[in-house]
Amino acid sequence: MHHWSVYKEMEDASCAAAEFLADNILAAVTARGVCHVIVPGGTTPARCFDLLVQKPLPWQHIYWYPGDERCYPVGHPERNDVMLQQHLLANVPDGHFYAMPAESGPEQAARAYRERIADVDVFDIAFLGLGEDGHTASLFPGDAALQDRNSVVAVHHAPKPPAERVSMGLNTLRQAGLRMVLAGGDGKAAIVQRIRAGDPLPVNSIGDIHWFLDERCMA
Repeated sequence: MHHWSVYKEMEDASCAAAEFLADNILAAVTARGVCHVIVPGGTTPARCFDLLVQKPLPWQHIYWYPGDERCYPVGHPERNDVMLQQHLLANVPDGHFYAMPAESGPEQAARAYRERIADVDVFDIAFLGLGEDGHTASLFPGDAALQDRNSVVAVHHAPKPPAERVSMGLNTLRQAGLRMVLAGGDGKAAIVQRIRAGDPLPVNSIGDIHWFLDERCMA
């Protein structure tokens, strides 16, 4: 079952998402001594990360992993890890963020990243994004990557540029301790209606999600 939290403004939703993320990171570190967090790209989570880095978290015990990456050269402004560098990674100790080597192409990058995360026993939190077509990470409706059971999958035919990407696989997202999505704006209202109706979308295929939305999403 999805868990819906709706706020008047996107700022309020971002604040609530940052609090929820911080609380669950602390719970994981308290319980296990470590926390592994999958994080989204795009522009929507930037404010949430700005708020998160102001919190006194046990940064030495947290490890961060992108949910997906676009196959652009390192440093390209459209790569997800560039946004993360600007809004999150200043607080992250060296060696605690594991970038996806998407610059090497989807197949090679997926193989390399599967090896990199092989020792992670559980991802405590999967913080994900939402596309207007119902995709999450880089798992798009109807794409062959949805049938790939590997922990990290190659994406070759994304319907929005770039076509080639690397993504955490469906099974990886399903097995995470919890999943959360932050989304806002009129452009997401139609897809949120479809999600609430139970349409068979990628984002509806990964299990329960804690949603943080602004009121425009629910119009």
